[in-house]
Amino acid sequence: MTDPHISTDPVSDQALWQERTELNALRTALSTVYRGDGRSIDLVITAFMAGGHVLLEDIPGVGKTTLARALAGSLGGAFGRIQCTPDLMPADVTGVSIYDESNKQFTFHAGPVFCDILLADELNRTPPRTQAALLEAMSEGQVTVDGQSLSLAPSFFCIATQNPLDHVGTYPLPDSQRDRFLLSFGLGYPERDLELDLLSHDGADNDLAQLKPVLSLESAQTLRQQVRQVHVADSVRNYILDLIGATRGAKGLDTGASPRAALGLQRACQARALLAGRSFVTPDDVQQLASPALTHRVCARIGQRGDQVIQSLVESLDVPR
Repeated sequence: MTDPHISTDPVSDQALWQERTELNALRTALSTVYRGDGRSIDLVITAFMAGGHVLLEDIPGVGKTTLARALAGSLGGAFGRIQCTPDLMPADVTGVSIYDESNKQFTFHAGPVFCDILLADELNRTPPRTQAALLEAMSEGQVTVDGQSLSLAPSFFCIATQNPLDHVGTYPLPDSQRDRFLLSFGLGYPERDLELDLLSHDGADNDLAQLKPVLSLESAQTLRQQVRQVHVADSVRNYILDLIGATRGAKGLDTGASPRAALGLQRACQARALLAGRSFVTPDDVQQLASPALTHRVCARIGQRGDQVIQSLVESLDVPR
């Protein structure tokens, strides 16, 4: 039975040309501000186009905030930031209703989650109740305040970070929270020439201030809809399921990937194909996205690394022709 939310109409060549032009402009705009690995830029765009969210696990100072602000600026969207701390409360994320003496009624003051691009910095430093508030925002596109559901922006996109070096005073993200992130990866250090360029510009603040929107939020929403139209052949779908099934029996994993992980990987592959100017998904899309899409959704056994197990499974599978 066909999913009514997914169009079966193929993406036309003219539409592909326009979409690739728009996405290349977005990629170029981000690269003029964030001077790091181009793969990281592509992964962030892929997650945004697929309608998912990103978890970055990396050390401070490698450009996580810059990348999030650059994406918001390139789309002309509102940028919000939450600096997660152990005393952060759910109301600090969602907002709070305050009684106004002048009109004798409560007035809602929106929290930082009411934006287009949200950076949740050091998410694992905030307590479970506050993590749950963000979980609702990410999974349902809404928050609940005083028993009332409030919708977020259609383009709402969260980039959350974790510091892998300092675990003092942290609350490990539960599996349900990690599962709401479409992709998880690290930015890594920039190449020397890019870091030299960063030094010559004295950071990215001036470039951020001069950044102009290259793609409207309305156009971005249209592109998100086009992602659903990217064709996925049955052979590629079976390839995805072979990989998902392999994680469930892998000796290096205690817990394999869920059906939601399979759906997320497929959606990410569709977005990557569109970013590459294609109207169809290839096995290479699956191979390139397997680690960032699945590593955070599986549980590795003691002494094992999830990303290495996933990569070994990819290499062990027959590739469809």
